[in-house]
Amino acid sequence: MRVLVTAKLSEEVLAPLRKEHDVEVNTFERPMTRDELLRGVGGVEGLLSMIMDRIDEEVLDAAPKLKMIANFGVGYDNIDIPAATSRGIWVSNTPGVLVDATADLAMALILAVARRVVEGDQMVRAQQWKAWAPFLFLGTDVSAKTLGVVGLGQIGKAVAARAKGFGMTILYHNRNRIDEREEQRLGVRYASLEELLRQSDFVSLHVSLNPQSKRLIGRDQLRMMKPSAFLINVARGPVVDEQALLEALEQGVIAGAGLDVYENEPQVTPGLRKLNNVVLLPHVGSATIETRIKMGNKAVENLLCGLRGDTPPNCLNPEARQRS
Repeated sequence: MRVLVTAKLSEEVLAPLRKEHDVEVNTFERPMTRDELLRGVGGVEGLLSMIMDRIDEEVLDAAPKLKMIANFGVGYDNIDIPAATSRGIWVSNTPGVLVDATADLAMALILAVARRVVEGDQMVRAQQWKAWAPFLFLGTDVSAKTLGVVGLGQIGKAVAARAKGFGMTILYHNRNRIDEREEQRLGVRYASLEELLRQSDFVSLHVSLNPQSKRLIGRDQLRMMKPSAFLINVARGPVVDEQALLEALEQGVIAGAGLDVYENEPQVTPGLRKLNNVVLLPHVGSATIETRIKMGNKAVENLLCGLRGDTPPNCLNPEARQRS
């Protein structure tokens, strides 16, 4: 069958796919343009897509033979799942394999904003550092502070585990409270979102993107936080009202932020780049060699299963089988 892979992946990952199917790969170091995607899906049975590819009705209409979409990533808000399901097209994602890498990055951002790591690096590179001084470049402690985890899924739990090593008090807010024995095992305490925002020194977001979580953190929520607190987002950009965050950072409503994702990626709200109290990363939560290979392998496994007519291991819409 014909398969389109919308981004360059390692040959190690693609080899099993090439053994069974005719594979076309976007070899450019950039996402496919809309026109390239629409032309590319014509006549393909399999699609290995990236989170920046918008797979909507227009794309699905351009791919009448499509049987399977394997999304490279955990998030799948880029895909119109109901439209795919109505056409009998399976959709899968790559959960589980990027938990540790993303949790590591969340902790890296916490440390970076608290200890002003990026500012310090820039000072040294610009040859502006002249001498050690007791009150030069003061940051804030991370150890023994309170971390608020919004969304205690696999990544949220992994961040909590790391935070325990820093002796942090860990609050969490979740759509559903977990079992008390699990809370004790993890060393976490449930709190309402308002209580968590008011008490936490660091607020780390780990929710999936859905209509309920879109702009979950806006102007009102930011004003609930301590003026000394930091917001960390390695989840999905639209979970935060970015304009409200910019204003909060400019006005000292909160002390700072660490962002790996943005509301309108790859665009960043004008003004954020000018601020010293925010660390900005280019959506690299899962960007380790080991993790990206695991993600690719999982996406390929899902795709191969779907093209064989078997329900993919990480299928998001198994009901589509009825129309396959």
